[in-house]
Amino acid sequence: MTKEFVDVLIIGAGPSGCVSASYLHRNGVKIKVVEKTKFPRLVVGESLIPRVMDHFAEAELFESLDAMNFEKKLGARFIRGEEICVFDFSQKFGEGWDWTWQVPRADFDNTMAQEVIRKGIDLEFESEVLEVSFEGKNSKTIVKDKDGNLKEIHAKFIIDSSGYGRVLPRLLDLDTPSKLDPHSSIFTHVKDINREEGEEGTQISFDILETEVWLWVIPFSNGNTSLGVVGPTDFINSLSENKDNAEALRNAIQKSDYYIKRFKGTEFLFEPVKLENYSRAVKKMYGDGFALTGNSSEFLDPVFSSGVAFATESGMLAAKLYLKESQGIPVDWEVEFTQYMKRGIAVFTTYVKEWYTGNLQTLFFHQPENPDVKEKICSVLAGYVWNEENPFVKKHDHVIQNMAYLLNMQKEQSPE
Repeated sequence: MTKEFVDVLIIGAGPSGCVSASYLHRNGVKIKVVEKTKFPRLVVGESLIPRVMDHFAEAELFESLDAMNFEKKLGARFIRGEEICVFDFSQKFGEGWDWTWQVPRADFDNTMAQEVIRKGIDLEFESEVLEVSFEGKNSKTIVKDKDGNLKEIHAKFIIDSSGYGRVLPRLLDLDTPSKLDPHSSIFTHVKDINREEGEEGTQISFDILETEVWLWVIPFSNGNTSLGVVGPTDFINSLSENKDNAEALRNAIQKSDYYIKRFKGTEFLFEPVKLENYSRAVKKMYGDGFALTGNSSEFLDPVFSSGVAFATESGMLAAKLYLKESQGIPVDWEVEFTQYMKRGIAVFTTYVKEWYTGNLQTLFFHQPENPDVKEKICSVLAGYVWNEENPFVKKHDHVIQNMAYLLNMQKEQSPE
């Protein structure tokens, strides 16, 4: 069995892994990236939020991504019947990027991976992690390549960016139940032949079919659009008696007054994919010699597109903390990694929960709009969930519920 010796082994070549790899490589760290699949490959998470742009820029991946001319995402639209609420990222509280992208992830991730390879980083596709053992912080990982050959990779540190593969959580028994209720989704891509010109045709939208059920519409610059339905698992399963994902998604589209004309009868470009009970959590986010990043640690819900943002945030942070530690500077992983990430995750968890209770929807669609409140919520939706100057971040655990209660009371007391 061949042996390789590196400073850091990164498992997974998605956004988190590429950000970690590129940052560490630039700082002289010897990297090995192993990716189980062959790129390009289909993956969900096609709507980004502005916070990710900070990470792509810092990891020197921005220029290669920008050259792909992905659809620019300037905000997000929420639809409920005849009510419409639009958030413009340029009108948010605090500093930060005013835009991001809507991307076919197969192309997006492959662009990043190829840029990482171009930089000289050793990235090996179709290599599966079979076994990991630790001796102190040093690790030995057994990997099988596409030809069935085994090799040992010895590393001083592992960054697990394996996403839904959840390599270390599985091998080290780190999984734990999510605090969020079980939800599922079904999605595909379509050739958007009825797309309207201008903003209406390119704007990402979330169409609320019921309080806990919504349709996503994510237009891409290549003329295709991602369509998906999200809801409680029991509801998603009820959309097709035969458990036919295509039938289920078509039935969901039928429920949309806003989009039924645009997408009725549109051919699906691939058999719709179902993600069941997708929320994930772990017992711990780091240990001696490893850190979990992105979906390999926590995944909440697609409603506010937080997945890639948490992936790149944690990937960049894990890389920085390893670099700091390798230079002999003490690192408190509990405070600097787990507690930091958990603060942001807690904010988004509140927003996800309050979306499904309907309280956040009450704030979104209240008329007349309160510009100050909207700016502060917009900052959260843009991913700036560590800015505690924003009261909708600092007081997230009760501000939405309290405001929704007051608005509902006012509505009940107002004359017809």
